[in-house]
Amino acid sequence: MRYRGVRAVAESEPVSKSNERPYKPGIEAIFEVVARLRAPGGCPWDREQTHESLRPYLLEETYELLEAIDSGDDAKMMEELGDLLLQVAMHAEIAAQEGRFDAANVSEAVAAKMVARHPHVFSTTSVADADEVLRNWEHQKADEARKSGDDGSVVDRVPATLPALAWTLGLQKRAARVGFDFTSAKEAAESVAEEARELATATDSQQAFDEMGDLLFAIVSLARRLKVNPEDALRVAGQRFRDRFSRTEASLREEGKTFRDLDAEQLALRWEETE
Repeated sequence: MRYRGVRAVAESEPVSKSNERPYKPGIEAIFEVVARLRAPGGCPWDREQTHESLRPYLLEETYELLEAIDSGDDAKMMEELGDLLLQVAMHAEIAAQEGRFDAANVSEAVAAKMVARHPHVFSTTSVADADEVLRNWEHQKADEARKSGDDGSVVDRVPATLPALAWTLGLQKRAARVGFDFTSAKEAAESVAEEARELATATDSQQAFDEMGDLLFAIVSLARRLKVNPEDALRVAGQRFRDRFSRTEASLREEGKTFRDLDAEQLALRWEETE
């Protein structure tokens, strides 16, 4: 089914008042629902939305999906994937109503891009491993950029609107794929140690600021060399801290105490007890 036909149906047919679902089953369901919501006589709120007004929802739904993935809850993950797909459907429908592109164009364009960037699957090219796939991917993107007249750096294609940790990881990955990288995790770890020493000897706030940035950048590089996503690792560490802190706090509350009632030694002991 080509989704560009959904709008005509949405504008010409009223929503069923029976128990029947007002959409066909399958992948097109949410696109039909969104077309009805934004059609004349649809939902006033949905009809008022623009690409710009939906920006915060897109980001929020992405983070909620990440949390669902971390939880391992399939039902929650399916729900959050649906919420993210809703955002795709809304943006595609807005563009379609303005005569720019539609959901079919979006799907076909990304399918064509994936085919072009996977010649080892859809053509006769051979690859040794996943790392070579990534290198070929980066070279393919560079070729596409040059053909379109874009002579910018490979790192310029990492969206600067990403959170700092994800943006830094993206910069490093792009650089590594074209040969700019540490030779080993050990070398990356030595860089972390060096940056930590420089931070410890900072003599003013500006130097401390700069050295802290360098240290965080080096830690991201070490995580990447170890094939650890630093965003995920930090989130899980935060969750561990939250859970442990909550247990310690609850145990103190049962005794009628707070953290301020403990000295440093007592606090350390209580923290160890809730390991």
